Amino acid sequence: MLTVGIDVGGTSVRAGVVDARGAVLDTTRAPTPTGAQALEDAIVHAVEELAGRHDVAAVGLAVAGFVTADRRSVRFAPHLAWRGVPVADRVSARLGLPVVLEHDANAAALAEYRFGAARGAHVAVLVALGTGIGGALLVDGRVFRGAHGVAPELGHLRLVPDGRPCPCGKRGCWERYCSGTALAATAVELLAEYPAASTVLGREAAGDPRAVTGRRVAGAARDGDPLAQRAMTDLARWLGEGLALVADVYDPEVVVIGGGVSESAPLFLDDARQHYASVVTGAGHRPLARIRTAQLGDDAGIVGAAALARDVAMDVVRNGRPR
Repeated sequence: MLTVGIDVGGTSVRAGVVDARGAVLDTTRAPTPTGAQALEDAIVHAVEELAGRHDVAAVGLAVAGFVTADRRSVRFAPHLAWRGVPVADRVSARLGLPVVLEHDANAAALAEYRFGAARGAHVAVLVALGTGIGGALLVDGRVFRGAHGVAPELGHLRLVPDGRPCPCGKRGCWERYCSGTALAATAVELLAEYPAASTVLGREAAGDPRAVTGRRVAGAARDGDPLAQRAMTDLARWLGEGLALVADVYDPEVVVIGGGVSESAPLFLDDARQHYASVVTGAGHRPLARIRTAQLGDDAGIVGAAALARDVAMDVVRNGRPR
């Protein structure tokens, strides 16, 4: 049975056909539209494109936002246009296929538990670094959702009172200092300390400030650009700081670092581990979580959403309707 998993992020809509072993067989991608109807259209178009090449049984949407406990509606999504929208029912009606929603970090965590870096962990946390930060908590392979289906919203822990403004409405959220967006913002702030011609990023920003993206900063850091390396060091510090808070609350066995930024983990993860180990409560007198990069990489959300869609499709086969 093949299913489609779609990672609906703040930057792009990425869809893939996934088999029962978690292998991604085919993909398509488009920029994330700004309007709710346009976003729904983009999802439907992606599924129709893939379904034209494969026989698919169901669709899972990994959404960067608050999903209701029944996994049918999106309550709120800081980087998307949906507010209280029954997305699953609307997309299902257009496609004629079962559709299930899941928070994107939950989907990625489930994928890593079933197929990757969190396999077999009793308590596992996933921190997905992308446009923002997504967080998920698994206990014996089951997603902890909180009383209303929105936990744990780790990206919006306030690390810096009166810090950088966040689309969620607060200031100083963790994701404003530790994400792809944050990496670019830090680099732009650091530009004032470097003569424009002294670094590659400085020269690029002088021509077009929009050229300073998180992906570009990571590439410049790999190439030895001092400004980019300082921005990466700053990200590592904030990652370690946030992980210490997460460990104080959840005491996980494994923390999996996923999302697009994790592709650059060799540039920051060792520093983040060291900072985490030095500031966590009881440092030096407690077991530390193993901090790993996601084995499924940027595809984890797609794979997890597709796996959940497969669960729903199997329920339909067995019971005539999804649970």
